[in-house]
Amino acid sequence: MSETFNYGTNHLTIGICLDIAAGKTKGVINVDADKAIRASWGEVEKIVHAQIPVYGINTGFGPLCDTHISEADTSLLQSNILKSHSVGVGKPIPPEIAKLMLITKVHALAQGFSGVAPGTLQRIIWHIDHNIIPMVPEKGSVGASGDLAPLSHLFLPLIGLGEVYEDGERKPTGQVLQKHNQQPLVLGPKEGLALINGTQFILAFAIKAVERLDDALNRADLIGAMSLEGLMGSARPFDARIHALRPFKGTKMVADRLFTLLTGSEINSSHVNCDRVQDPYSLRCMPQVHGASRNAWLHLKELTEIELNSVTDNPVIFSADDTISGGNFHGQPLALPLDYATVAVAELGNIADRRCYLMSEGRYGLPKLLTHDAGLNSGLMIPQYTTAALVTENKTLCFPASADSVPTSLGQEDHVSMGSISGRKLHLVIDNIEYIQAIELLYAAQAMDFRRPMRSTPVIEALHEYVRQYVPFINNDRVFADDINQLHQIITNGSFLATANKAATDHHINLSHDEFGIY
Repeated sequence: MSETFNYGTNHLTIGICLDIAAGKTKGVINVDADKAIRASWGEVEKIVHAQIPVYGINTGFGPLCDTHISEADTSLLQSNILKSHSVGVGKPIPPEIAKLMLITKVHALAQGFSGVAPGTLQRIIWHIDHNIIPMVPEKGSVGASGDLAPLSHLFLPLIGLGEVYEDGERKPTGQVLQKHNQQPLVLGPKEGLALINGTQFILAFAIKAVERLDDALNRADLIGAMSLEGLMGSARPFDARIHALRPFKGTKMVADRLFTLLTGSEINSSHVNCDRVQDPYSLRCMPQVHGASRNAWLHLKELTEIELNSVTDNPVIFSADDTISGGNFHGQPLALPLDYATVAVAELGNIADRRCYLMSEGRYGLPKLLTHDAGLNSGLMIPQYTTAALVTENKTLCFPASADSVPTSLGQEDHVSMGSISGRKLHLVIDNIEYIQAIELLYAAQAMDFRRPMRSTPVIEALHEYVRQYVPFINNDRVFADDINQLHQIITNGSFLATANKAATDHHINLSHDEFGIY
């Protein structure tokens, strides 16, 4: 990974994009990109002066595409589109998502097919580098013709309007620009349309979802292995030979990881010759279920990376005499995999809930509800109610937004993707999964304690020890919401996975698979 990324010429990955947003990598425009940008900008100037009719440069927008705009008004047309299309409603999106939108938009425009001025791109990069991030409402995009409303709000600050976040505070753009001695830009022909025509709202949510879902999948394997140890399940179903007979990539990866995690476990070897023929599906089928979700993740990652390096505005400028009004702004290529990924995440919750229920049943030598004194104490009865509620909430969120389309723009835009809703909805399901996994972790750690003095493997024991730093063994009933929130914190702040990775490195255990990275 380079510390400098060249917008428009280098290949952008999800990991690099996240690193630019985090300030670990600096995005710049090199000589080659600058040349392409200036050439495209020059072609637009030719179109304007020759009065060649081209959509959005010297015509109105949407159903007004047949309305001619004079050369004198082509600049006003572009600022008007930012104002009129800023119709977003609802809560602001997270500043990190808005910053990812800026980064991905610069990379798309810097490829030299959009006709924007070099100074406009440099101003967007200034916002990225100084972490002055526009406020963007979460609702209002139908995911075609570009993410028009959110992108309009994203770029209002270029003309001195809207609001931005600086140092964690939401401020009027004019006040911030004045503080930094910056003047609002005067947009040239095509620039307003190029800025708001694209899929960067959907794309930014997809980028962050790939990262969050990757973490959720990794946690699912680790917590699932802990649950299996607590339930004294078998590692035999993870034998590579049976997965070679049905070689889905995700399934093979999860089976290999679980087998590696459990190899050498004292708990696991203690019941090798027991009379339990086979485990319930929630244990035995982790490779098939977690692996299927991993396959969905791979598909989303692949398509997100294609979109990251695409030109998605309209019209595309090849030259003054060769412009094409196409449909690269249509969000369907990401809307479908985002909806697919939503189902995949929900399934991680479904199977985790089943393992929680299994651990509470009082089977396989575990006490009922994982407590010594059931009756006076309810033990871990009710946390599974919460997983059940979250699982059902996720099911209601699994309806694919991409299955719907409402015509807009007086019928000119008669099929839209609704991919913006797909992207936002996926994150709601991931939010719920993080709580479900926190609750399964509460159950798994408690179940493992009933197997003492037997020990598991280094990674699983390191995770159990880490959990016990925050949540002690449950002897009597207490406010379990406090435990759940503590575990949710170590899940979402990355320390749970970091603990697993450190233990794996310290004991020379390989849990990584290169194909499943984000760089």
